[in-house]
Amino acid sequence: MQTLICGSLAYDTIMVFPDRFKNHILPEKIHMLSVAFLVPEMRKEWGGTAGNIAYNLKLLGGDPMIMATVGEDFSPYASRLDSLGISRHCIREIPKTFTAQAFITTDLDDNQITAFHPGAMNFSHLNHVADAAGTRYGIIAPDGREGMLQHAQEFLQAGIPFLFDPGQGLPMLTGEEILYFLAGASYFAVNDYEAELLVEKTQKSLAELASHVDAAIVTRGAEGSTIYTEGSEISIPPVKPEAIVDPTGCGDAYRAGILFGLSQGWSWEKTGRLASLMGSMKIASRGGQNHAPSHAELQAKFLAAFGESLF
Repeated sequence: MQTLICGSLAYDTIMVFPDRFKNHILPEKIHMLSVAFLVPEMRKEWGGTAGNIAYNLKLLGGDPMIMATVGEDFSPYASRLDSLGISRHCIREIPKTFTAQAFITTDLDDNQITAFHPGAMNFSHLNHVADAAGTRYGIIAPDGREGMLQHAQEFLQAGIPFLFDPGQGLPMLTGEEILYFLAGASYFAVNDYEAELLVEKTQKSLAELASHVDAAIVTRGAEGSTIYTEGSEISIPPVKPEAIVDPTGCGDAYRAGILFGLSQGWSWEKTGRLASLMGSMKIASRGGQNHAPSHAELQAKFLAAFGESLF
């Protein structure tokens, strides 16, 4: 069952500074900051919300189709998607642009300095939901602002249920725009901080916002998550990870679990538990797309955590 994933594709360059930023940034000189950090450790990762969600959904046996805009430097990522069997039919290359890129420097205290170049992502409105024939479910993840608004309208017009996942794009949306998304969405998913931001921006309670959709999902990190549906609250317990290595992409892995459960017609309890497991599997590896559990491994871990069969 095809799921259309509207969001970003990006390259992540992650560097580790083997010291602490505070030792090199003088507070009294912050108005004229000029510093350079030697970063002997660096790695490049495949990223972007759409890329991460599609990767996890494919792991589960789903049928993801990515809708995104990319730059002239996309060739290596394109080859990767081909090797994974993920369709590029709705990925549009924008001439004379770069694919979105994040440059992240982390110090020994896990403080981060990030520079993000949106590049081709700003042209996401050039893609249209109607180009993805056969779509049964959709998700709008952080992307170009105009594209997010347009794709919401197109999903609604096509009668395709979609999950609204504002994530890092939430600060650029007004309260009125958030309510516009919720008026058309079937579901929304945010973390606990983003839930507070939704309430602040819309001046409506979480219960009021949840009443606009079939289900509202709030993740709470190590405390698990809560699914609000039909006036009730379903508590989803966390799954203890084998190790806590890197939280990058955990939310995307969780959302892939939600999308897979929806496509299978599962209960919200089982769907949320799979999502919880996917986040746990992801956090034990670096990057957003380096974990690769088999179905047998997922089955065993789900059974151990929840006492029921997964597949």
